[in-house]
Amino acid sequence: MWSNFFMQQEEDGRVGVTSGGGAGMKGGRGGKRRNPTISDSQEGKIKLAFFVAIVGVTLTVLGMGTEFWVELAQPKNLSNNQTCEMAHYGLWKSCRRTLWVSDIDPERESCGPAELPGESNCTYFKFYTSGENAVIFRKTTDKSLSIAAAMLALLSLTLMVMGSICIIMALSKGVLFFLKPASFCFITSGVLVLTSIIVFHQSVIALLASDHSIPLHHELSWSVTCVGSAGAILIVGGVLFLLLSLPYSPWKKCFQQQSGST
Repeated sequence: MWSNFFMQQEEDGRVGVTSGGGAGMKGGRGGKRRNPTISDSQEGKIKLAFFVAIVGVTLTVLGMGTEFWVELAQPKNLSNNQTCEMAHYGLWKSCRRTLWVSDIDPERESCGPAELPGESNCTYFKFYTSGENAVIFRKTTDKSLSIAAAMLALLSLTLMVMGSICIIMALSKGVLFFLKPASFCFITSGVLVLTSIIVFHQSVIALLASDHSIPLHHELSWSVTCVGSAGAILIVGGVLFLLLSLPYSPWKKCFQQQSGST
């Protein structure tokens, strides 16, 4: 009798477990889908891509804060003196330098470069405050193009901050949802940075065309190199975030297709 009782209890327990498991499966199917979480390997890749993006942000801030976007140099023997004048400026201010001709390379026809020792006088542009154009060697700046280049650079910097916040949220919450908006922010900021260089170069051309009485040699300087490199790095970082946000690895999928075809 006792053996029959225990056998009945075991059968009832199995039925209860089976029904509970089926209800759990139904609840899981009917519940909301959760955002895909970040694994340990993905977290390392995201941090590496974030480091690449931070390098781009650092170069952008360095280029935006310096006034070595372009150098304007007079011929070194223009006034037949022992000194010559040159100027260099960026998005916010310009500097006029007086250099010794003896310090300049004899094979160089124009005054410069700006790294040579000499007297310097720097002033901030007034078209951000009072709306006045700047005059450099009797040449007048184009206010609209200069302001457009600066605004594009500031907008790109804002997008970089937003992208960085998205990556910090993704790492802290452990979800992949924030990678796509971060990718959009970094790619767009890189495009805006490169566009600001193009607009700035157009402003330099407009400056040179405003007066032809004084010949000037112009060349883009190292600040533009920093900003241009930053734009390319930001685009690469954004593409990396976009690849990491995909639910599958594109490299593995390509390899599987190649192995399947062979």
